[in-house]
Amino acid sequence: MQIIYGIFYHFLGGAASGSFYVPYNKVKGWHWESFWIIGGLFSWLIVPPIAAWLTIPHFGEIISQTSASTFGWTFFWGVLWGVGGLMYGLGMRYLGMSLGNSVLLGFTSAFGALAPSIYYNFHPEAGKTTFHDLLTTSWGQIVLIGIVLCLLGIFVCGRAGVLKERELSEEKKKESVKEFNLVKGLIVCIVSGILSACFNYGIEAGSPMADVANAAWKAANPAETGNFLYRNNVIYIVLLWGGLTTNLIWCLFLNIRNRSFGDYTNKKTPLARNYLFCALAGTLWFLQFFFYGMGESKLGNGASSWILHMSFIILVANLWGFALKEWKGVSKKTFTTIIIGIITIIASVILVGYGNSIK
Repeated sequence: MQIIYGIFYHFLGGAASGSFYVPYNKVKGWHWESFWIIGGLFSWLIVPPIAAWLTIPHFGEIISQTSASTFGWTFFWGVLWGVGGLMYGLGMRYLGMSLGNSVLLGFTSAFGALAPSIYYNFHPEAGKTTFHDLLTTSWGQIVLIGIVLCLLGIFVCGRAGVLKERELSEEKKKESVKEFNLVKGLIVCIVSGILSACFNYGIEAGSPMADVANAAWKAANPAETGNFLYRNNVIYIVLLWGGLTTNLIWCLFLNIRNRSFGDYTNKKTPLARNYLFCALAGTLWFLQFFFYGMGESKLGNGASSWILHMSFIILVANLWGFALKEWKGVSKKTFTTIIIGIITIIASVILVGYGNSIK
């Protein structure tokens, strides 16, 4: 049951993340930087402490009493993740939700799953999965095969993007993705995918805060044998401060350069509607990691949790891509190629889940 619950929570997180950019498409008359930072304030500043307040007693004391090293590294990885998150928005602008998420999150899946295990291979800690574990155990080898399959799925999805680029006129491509640009989009998504994996490193760096929350919960609930479902919520506060710092600086720079500060009070636009959809997008974005933490409490914060989470995002985002007709007008060969890529990524989810169940 632990495995089933873990996979279900990761699916909910993936559904939230794969859907969060959709409300932004409903924002009218604002520059990209304006709606991105308003949504981001909900994602990174407003909702996380509310979630922690609802789930973790005295979360502020846990943060204030954590070591400078833990706080600093968690914030640092959050800053780097913030760069990746910032470029995520650009990737969606250039490639659309289907192709953009497949390429970007596929890279995030692989780097986020492998890098922590490589780190713990050189700095071992009790209970942490090392790269040696993945190489030398039957369950670990299955997880590695799943990761390789995920990368293969990314390649196939990228191939579908190349075929789409060749087949459709500029007018057709921009009917569904207004700023479609394959070369720019692929560069942005690859860099963003690598940097976005820093979120997983930040969770690892902030784990001492989660351990304190977990220990307090177990002390208050001695009959419970599992881990505290919401223990990661205290990490997110510090980690997302780092992401907010990066995104706020860049969006304010764009506000100045593009003279778009007037967006926030422009009565010629549907202001209430715009703020509402930004708040919805930002809240949905945070819920991905709210549920990720619940899934991680069941499966552990190793390769399995990370790639399951990312693969579910890719699946849901592609469903939205089809619903928004991002592949309308392509040949049967191109459409079949993107479907094969998605199926390959889903197969990687099944393999990783199976490998984890053996563990």
